[in-house]
Amino acid sequence: MLSREQELELIDILRGVHPDEFGLDEELWTRQSLTTLIQRRFDLPLDAGGVGAYLRAWGLGPREPRERACGLCVSAVERWVRGEYPAITRAAQEHLAEVYWIGRVRLRGTMPAADVISAVSSRGRVRFMITTPTVDPPLPRDFVLRLSGEEQRTVHLIVDGSWPRNEWPRRLPRRIVLHPLPSCGRAVAA
Repeated sequence: MLSREQELELIDILRGVHPDEFGLDEELWTRQSLTTLIQRRFDLPLDAGGVGAYLRAWGLGPREPRERACGLCVSAVERWVRGEYPAITRAAQEHLAEVYWIGRVRLRGTMPAADVISAVSSRGRVRFMITTPTVDPPLPRDFVLRLSGEEQRTVHLIVDGSWPRNEWPRRLPRRIVLHPLPSCGRAVAA
């Protein structure tokens, strides 16, 4: 188990960098790449389950769609899940694509503050990056492109209310399809 000091050091190490910068074979951070980094950096043999506990404590991991909405939007999100989400999953299956739910959470107790941008696949796979928050940052184009990977897989990305549509990357390759989750524009606290 990491000490609190080691956990804060790890967050600082991850800030703004990707696994491939450490010689790891991943586009974005995953439980596996984080496990490897922790073993290398702290000589600590954590298993993937232990690292998963840190990710859940950081607010990453599968969440129900209603948990991604503010209280005013819950019914709109539930209608969207019943009406539009099935068409997205069918389109993804037809294109052998993966569906990811994208959002942002603020890590508490870090100095300087840290935001985690995460994508959770419909299969529960978490991919993420840690950034230093700025006022109203746009959805990072680099993050979206890295979800598609070097293989340039087709991905369908469901974007929660963390970013208004005018903050989404423009001119993305056709293999990357963004879908807005209904939102009234209020940020959802993690």
